[in-house]
Order: sequence, then C-alpha cells, then structure tokens
Amino acid sequence: MGLPYEPHLVSFDTQDQLTPASLSLNPNNKIPAIVDPHGPDGEAFALFESGAILIYLAEKTGLCLSADPALRYETIQWLMFQMAGVGPMFGQLGFFHKFAGKDYEDKRPRDRYVAESRRLLAVLDRRLSGRAWIMGDDYSIADIATFPWVNNLVGFYGAREIVGFDDFPEVARVLAVFVERPAVVRGLKIPNRTPST
Repeated sequence: MGLPYEPHLVSFDTQDQLTPASLSLNPNNKIPAIVDPHGPDGEAFALFESGAILIYLAEKTGLCLSADPALRYETIQWLMFQMAGVGPMFGQLGFFHKFAGKDYEDKRPRDRYVAESRRLLAVLDRRLSGRAWIMGDDYSIADIATFPWVNNLVGFYGAREIVGFDDFPEVARVLAVFVERPAVVRGLKIPNRTPST
C-alpha cells in the first residue's frame, strides 16, 4: 500500500506476546498488531486482528478495497472466509501435521483438519476459476489475507501432499503469482531472522 512501516519481531519462543508492551497493543496476546502514528484525527492508533488491520489500511489508503458498496462487502465477505475458515483450519492442520499433534496416535483430529482444508481449497479453487484474484482483476485485502495461509500450508507446514494440493490448479496458479509480487517478496523476508553477531 506504499505506507512506511517499522516491523518488530514478536518471538513466541521467548513469549514476547505476553510482555506488557505487547499486551498493550493486543490483549489477546497474538500477532499481528499495529500502531499507526497518524491515525484518526492525527492521533496514534493501535489496532489488532489482521482482518481489522487490513480493512483499516485499505480505507486509509483507498487501495485494495472497492468503494462500490456491493464489491466492498463481497471483498469483506471473502476476507471473513479467510478469518473464519482458512486461517483457523490451516493452522490446526499445521499443528496436527508438523508440530506436537503429529505425535498423537489417534489421527482422527488430523484427518478432520485435512478434510476441512481440502474443502476450503475447493471453495477457493472454484472462486478463482476465470479470475486473476479472488475479486476478479483487482488485487484486494481478501488476497492479502488468504494467500499467506495457502503459502504456509504447502510450504512451512509441509502439507502439500496430505491435502492433495495439486487437485486445486486455480489456487496453485494464483499462489504462484502472489509470491512473485514485489511487496510479498519483501514481506516474506520481514522481520529478518538472521542471528546477530
């Protein structure tokens, strides 16, 4: 969106999310959270929850969210699809496939999240058929919210095979374009996790 920003690493390994400074921005002790020094009425403004942050930044800049009421609410609808479905389900699948959940002998919880992740990928695949982005030709906050989760599902969580990702060519097509966007390329490197010497 072209706004200047200063990223800060919140390490869950060292429980940074529980520090008073972090909790002052997000009482739910999660990420992300932002402070806009030039918020409403020119005052500093703190905000948490990625969907709320994306709507706020879109309204602030006039980018990635149509002013047309029907398109605006359709975009918000797809943003909520990510918030209520894609993020939680892919995250749970990540837990049961990559992290401690993988050691559970009972695979029914993992299989539940595999099935739901496949269902959500199918919904997204149908939506993307004949479209450049979720909302058509225009890149939107729905794409910004959704495709990092898809990228993590097949990359960081290593769940490409278990969800049958190759069954969703439209999602794969758009993901490939998404990860090549210059802002996404830069964003995937932030914050820099290179150990200091």
